[in-house]
Amino acid sequence: MVTKVGVLALQGDFAEHEAALRRIGVVAQQVRLPADLAGLDGLIIPGGESTTIGTLMVRFGLFDPLVERARSGFPIWGTCAGMIVLAKRIEGSMQPTLGVMDITVRRNAFGRQIDSFETDLEIAGLEQPYHAVFIRAPLITEVGPAAKAIATLPDGRVVAAEQGNLLATAFHPELTADDRMHQLFVQRIREGAGAR
Repeated sequence: MVTKVGVLALQGDFAEHEAALRRIGVVAQQVRLPADLAGLDGLIIPGGESTTIGTLMVRFGLFDPLVERARSGFPIWGTCAGMIVLAKRIEGSMQPTLGVMDITVRRNAFGRQIDSFETDLEIAGLEQPYHAVFIRAPLITEVGPAAKAIATLPDGRVVAAEQGNLLATAFHPELTADDRMHQLFVQRIREGAGAR
């Protein structure tokens, strides 16, 4: 059975996610309107500017359909700004989010663009370390009881978490040639489909 994954294409680096999905043999579809969600097995919310992504989701009528789908088990993966969009709580901000994932995040937690960095991470579900790219990245400052951390920096700060059908990463897997995070997301989609 062919797996079809949508990539929210309102703002940010959605094209890189589409390319990664195609490299691993998954059908990728841009999502801009609620009708674009039909027939999808999962969705990626990419990096970009979280306030802009949230505002455009409201404007294009995607906000409520995505909240409903997330709560009914539809797999969604948020990367960088996408992680902020999934979070229930943002430190010092009231910006609109889907509010479906039991995490608290801090925007731009590592500083400005010039403070971007790369590091190897141990990630639950991957056998070998993953070289992660952090660009103006957020941080998960609290993981609530419904979610669990799946990757931390060496100092213990949480940079990836999951909650049932939801996955959040502070880094940008679409900016590397290592497609294992996309493969992990698709694997979870397929496992979830088998369980439903």
